[in-house]
Amino acid sequence: MKSNVNWIGLWTFVRRESQRFLRVPVQTLVTPWISAVLYIVIFGFVVGSKIDLIAGVRYIDFVLPGILMMNLIAASFSQTSSSIFFQRFARHIEEILVVPLSHFEMITGYVIGGIIRGIVVGLGVFLIAVFFSAASLEHFGIFLFYILSVSVVFSLVGIIVGLWAEQFEHLNVLNVFVILPLSFLGGVFNSITMLPEKIQPIMQFNPFFYFIDGIRYSMIGVSESNLLVGVVLIFVLIIGLGFLTGYLFNRGWRLRE
Repeated sequence: MKSNVNWIGLWTFVRRESQRFLRVPVQTLVTPWISAVLYIVIFGFVVGSKIDLIAGVRYIDFVLPGILMMNLIAASFSQTSSSIFFQRFARHIEEILVVPLSHFEMITGYVIGGIIRGIVVGLGVFLIAVFFSAASLEHFGIFLFYILSVSVVFSLVGIIVGLWAEQFEHLNVLNVFVILPLSFLGGVFNSITMLPEKIQPIMQFNPFFYFIDGIRYSMIGVSESNLLVGVVLIFVLIIGLGFLTGYLFNRGWRLRE
């Protein structure tokens, strides 16, 4: 049976999206890697040297997964949100809409571009940590699941924000007021047991806590959450955001205005 997917068109779309961030590597790759180095040095070694073991591991080993996840989320989100927004802003989104690709294939192309950038940034952070003797990997399959699935989640979020944004500053609204605060509150630099007892139950409602804790488990074998809840949450987000994104594309919301 002949496939209905336009594989050549999809491959071209993905290559185009990948070339977008590869053309400006200092901005898209080097900057988050430098940021990761600073986090590792300051929080991992300077601050970490004053802190006892957390959950039986060094402080740098405990915080590294959160630093990796934080950079991966930002990279995936920025890739798709900026791509959609600038295509709308420059008024050449019409060129995308008339190509022989279905809405599903377009969304898939954007998401794969976000995944590639997220993985490149995340693996770069991991290799930097290896240089500092601060990286380990206990469960490769779980690690792969989290970097792929979380990249999908925030690539879809980026598409929605890219459609919604009317000004360049709007792209940073979600990152500044939602992603960054919830990442820090999700246990990047601390164990949930270090928080006041009254606040600890509230953390169970922070999805970033499950993202960070899941990848932490895959890297050092330490977990403070119910991993099954985290996996279910990820699948629910992917399905929900996928349907919402498809609905917005089918309506042509902010695409044909």
